[in-house]
Amino acid sequence: MDLSQELKQRREELGVTQEYLAELAGVGLRTIKAFESGKANPRLETLTKLSEVLGMELVWSIKKINP
Repeated sequence: MDLSQELKQRREELGVTQEYLAELAGVGLRTIKAFESGKANPRLETLTKLSEVLGMELVWSIKKINP
């Protein structure tokens, strides 16, 4: 499952509409719709806002390269 699907699934589990999520996170409704439909790649700042509202955490890690 990709990030957009994860965020959408979490939003739906919490019973939050796209409109309400946009309001809570302070981002545009069109941004959320485009992201959830796979038509946009939001900025890191936007992803951080959405994940915080949804009680999620973005985690970065260094990819291990196998020789």
